Amino acid sequence: MDLFQTIIIAIVEGLTEFLPVSSTGHMIITQNLLGVQQGDPFVHAFTFIIQFGAILSVVCLYWKHFFQMRNAEEFSEKMTFYGKLIWGVIPAVIVGLAAKKSGLLDWLLDSVMVVAIMLVVGGVFMLFCDRIFNKGRAENQVTWRRAFLIGCWQCLSVIPGTSRSMATIVGGMQQKLTRKNAAEFSFFLAVPTMAGATLLDLIDMFKAGTTWATSQNIFLLIVGCVIAFVVAMLAMKWFVGFLTKYGFRLFGWYRIIVGGVILLLLATGHSLVMVG
Repeated sequence: MDLFQTIIIAIVEGLTEFLPVSSTGHMIITQNLLGVQQGDPFVHAFTFIIQFGAILSVVCLYWKHFFQMRNAEEFSEKMTFYGKLIWGVIPAVIVGLAAKKSGLLDWLLDSVMVVAIMLVVGGVFMLFCDRIFNKGRAENQVTWRRAFLIGCWQCLSVIPGTSRSMATIVGGMQQKLTRKNAAEFSFFLAVPTMAGATLLDLIDMFKAGTTWATSQNIFLLIVGCVIAFVVAMLAMKWFVGFLTKYGFRLFGWYRIIVGGVILLLLATGHSLVMVG
C-alpha cells in the first residue's frame, strides 16, 4: 500500500463505519479498485486497525457517556453502562474468534463476491425493516437482556458486506428501541468490539514476526487512523439525524445498486482493479 491508497481507504472507512452499508465491504471494494494486494497480512490488519481509529470518534463525541462521574450515582451508572457493553460484546467475541481460528474470516475478507451478495441481501432487507420492526418509544432504554440480544445481532457482521452498524441498529429496533437509541447503542458497542478486534490483529501480527513493522507501514497506520477518526466524527453527527428522520430506505437502495453493479461486473468477467 502507498500513501494515496491509504488516504482513500481511510476516507471510505470514516464515511461508512457508522452507516448501514458495511465499512469493511466498502474497504475491500476500494482496495480492489485501487489495486491493493489482497491476502497480504498487513492489508488485513490495516482493515481492522483503521476501523478502531474511526471508533475512537465515538469516545470523543460521547465522552460524557464514557467518563463523566461526578458523584457516586453517576459512578454506579457508568459501571452499569460498561457492564452492558461487555455483556453485549460477548456473542461477537465467541463468533469472531471461531471464524478467525477456522480461517473463515480471512477467506471472507478476500471475497468481493461475498461482499456484493451481502450488500444486495442487506439492502433488500433494509427497504422493509422499518415496517417489520416497531419504531419503539422514546423512553425505552437498553436493558441487560437487550444489550445481549443486540450483541447476538452483531455476530452477523462477521460476514463482510453485512454491516455491523446495520445489524446492531436493526437489533436495537427489534428490541423496541427508537432509531436514535438503537443507533447510539450501536456506536457504543462498537468501541469494545473493534478494540478487541484490533488487539487480536496486533497480537497475530507480532506473533508472525515484526517484518511488517517498517517505518512506512507504521506511518500508513497512523495516517489511516487519523483520517478515519476525523471523517467518522463528521459522518456520525450527520447519520443520527438522518436515520431518526428518514429511516433506512435510502441506504437500502444504495446497497442494492452498488452490490448489483459489482455482481454484474463479476458475472461479465470484468475485473474491479481500476488502478495498479
